[in-house]
Amino acid sequence: MHAAGLVLHPQRDSAAAVEAVLGWATKRGVEILGISDEIQRLRCEATPVSAEELGRRADLLVSLGGDGTMLRAMRMADGEKAPVLGVNLGKLGFLAEVDVPDLPAALSAIDAHDFTVEPRLAVDATFGDQKVTAFNDVAVVRVPGDGSARVAVRVAGQRFVSYAADAVIVATPTGSTAYSFSAGGPITSPSVEALLVTPAAPHSAYSRGIVLSVHDHVELDLLPSSGRLAVEVDGMVAGYVEAGDRVSLRGRAGAARVVRLGMTTFYQRARRKLNLTDSAELS
Repeated sequence: MHAAGLVLHPQRDSAAAVEAVLGWATKRGVEILGISDEIQRLRCEATPVSAEELGRRADLLVSLGGDGTMLRAMRMADGEKAPVLGVNLGKLGFLAEVDVPDLPAALSAIDAHDFTVEPRLAVDATFGDQKVTAFNDVAVVRVPGDGSARVAVRVAGQRFVSYAADAVIVATPTGSTAYSFSAGGPITSPSVEALLVTPAAPHSAYSRGIVLSVHDHVELDLLPSSGRLAVEVDGMVAGYVEAGDRVSLRGRAGAARVVRLGMTTFYQRARRKLNLTDSAELS
């Protein structure tokens, strides 16, 4: 490994984790890169670069924070060579692999190529003149006071189902434990290549979600009776659409890669994070 990049949580205290990375890198002769304004906040001795340079120059991206920071690191790594190592700072996340005390050992294992990578699916969405990418989900969401989301779902050019709901979510397996899960969607292994379409608070005749092939071209058509909707990309508003507009979505396999060191499985993380309890344990 010649260079590793740091992606920092905007608020959480990451000083101990940054110190651990810098200490390890000094001994190994590895250059540490960081986004200029982020490392200035910590007075970090990493080499300042832009977000675009970070993904391009690093052999590894180290995400210090929670799942939101990890998603941002995955967007930086999209289409680049660097896999992403997630480091927990506080709360347990689905995507992070190690805690701060385990960080030097994890970096040594990665440097020795003693790790595996988990490819992660992205979904690219186009609406109006905008093109956006999500690793969790793209959702069209009701704007308070502007009426509900009334959306026809088209698959491979054919109209399939219509929803009246507070939102319609198109999620990747990574995002199956986020907004889609809270709306009643299924938990989906990240090894599955699929898109999940889930209505939130539906009040239409058909209220079930659907699972589509990653190769299916999905379109969300806003019906004439729909209110103005916000387009949320990994939880952030990217723009707005109105009745008659269309959001076009395509899955893209292997857009980013997450480091796995064999410490936990997806199912262990999901059971712990979601506090899953077997129905038999409740009786």
